[in-house]
Amino acid sequence: MEVEHMKGGLRSRNHNLGLKRIKVREENDEEEEPLSPMARMFHQPESNIYIVVIVGYKRLIDPDVYKITLTETFLKHSRFSCLQVADEKSGGEVKWVKTNVDINKHVKVPMVDPYMASPDKFVEDYVANLSKTPMSMSLPMWDFHILNLKTSDAESTVVVRVHHSLADGTSLMALLLSCSDALPSFPAMKKKPISRGAGWFPIWFWKSWSVLLLMWNTLVDIWMCVATTYFLKDTQTPLKAPSSDVAFTPRRIVRRTFSLDDVKLVKNATHTTVNDVVLAMTQAGLSRYLNRKYGQAKSDGEARESCENNLPNNIRLTATLFINLRTSPGIYALEEMVKKNSKAEWGNKIGYVLYPFKIELKDNPLDYIRDAKAKIDRKKATLEAKFRMFMAKVFVRFYPTKLAKFPSTTMWFSNVAGPQEPISILGNQVAFIAPSLYGQPVALTIHVVSYVNKMSMVLSVDENIIADSYQLCDDLEEALKLIKNCVIGEGGVIDN
Repeated sequence: MEVEHMKGGLRSRNHNLGLKRIKVREENDEEEEPLSPMARMFHQPESNIYIVVIVGYKRLIDPDVYKITLTETFLKHSRFSCLQVADEKSGGEVKWVKTNVDINKHVKVPMVDPYMASPDKFVEDYVANLSKTPMSMSLPMWDFHILNLKTSDAESTVVVRVHHSLADGTSLMALLLSCSDALPSFPAMKKKPISRGAGWFPIWFWKSWSVLLLMWNTLVDIWMCVATTYFLKDTQTPLKAPSSDVAFTPRRIVRRTFSLDDVKLVKNATHTTVNDVVLAMTQAGLSRYLNRKYGQAKSDGEARESCENNLPNNIRLTATLFINLRTSPGIYALEEMVKKNSKAEWGNKIGYVLYPFKIELKDNPLDYIRDAKAKIDRKKATLEAKFRMFMAKVFVRFYPTKLAKFPSTTMWFSNVAGPQEPISILGNQVAFIAPSLYGQPVALTIHVVSYVNKMSMVLSVDENIIADSYQLCDDLEEALKLIKNCVIGEGGVIDN
């Protein structure tokens, strides 16, 4: 199966801002803004990254109506009608240049057989083939692919592909959701209550200690991030790419859906957060998967009992955990989204922290929850994410080829809360939303997103390294079951 107009071949290793050097037009100077440092970083050879959002719909799509709606909503944002052009007058500085958009060149509607035997596999293969297909920089770097094909959980599927230089996933999702019939609601952020009964000295002492702890944690985390980037490497496990060349390989994107009520049951019983539970089940699932892999290696490929511990000691497995750094996160109306100085803070407003997963089999599954809570509480008391964003801007501006790169971790991880009620996007009711990436310098990326009463874990994997991605999904699902059963069966509660 070939993607429409696919010429084959992977993205060039020499992409590194290898933008076609076109003389910038002198008219429309107000549109010729330079790319931000973060946008430029996503054109570096080892981070030439594309965002993919797979949206399942509850009915078939009328392509002509969809194009009209897209033009009247999505295209109102200036970034989707701009080229990225190197200005020779500014020494090759890349700028956004306004252009006319032919919607037919950005919306693809391939012919599909509605009676095919495996429609889910077809959609999965279609998305995988997109990761082999470079985008032309002679057009704004985005496209939509409409697949009018009934799958196991949708009547039709739209695949949205956007180069990461245009925006991060939060901006893209916010823009898509702003095109819904009504703005969706999201889980409220809980703030810790301020104690009013304590005297001035305990409050002063606590604030002073918190500042000192924040400074110390930030220094330690900065050092660890630098060390991980340049010389402190993760253990070479079956999940880790042997080199950063993995950034140039195709990806297969798979997903597994869980009950959000199950996750909330564990959260409430253990007095933690949804994020704590998600990280705990990820740690448990990765441990199960690697234990099986090492067991197969010991027995020449034959499966061994999962209860037997086959894991080496002291496995170092680190995730790059991405964090939204916007001062006013949330979804805004389309009119606000497309403003030049919008409160929505369009662009790549992301930082990241290093999150160590402790790979081990635990007798009590609730110990995974305890581990996750302790680590994420520690990461809340640091400015690591903001510092990393600041340094990325500095490095890209002054030392793009040497220092502008992501840490050498095993995997990437992101967790985003989605709408709490059913929504319609571009005039069609949504069945599911599954965001992901390709072009990243790791073999495994996990995106977690909730929608109504479901939670999806979306895996982007290099099949040359992780050939059994569905087995990994099974292990993540089994991990949640074990933790949930422990809570129900033993009344397990974690004391704060």
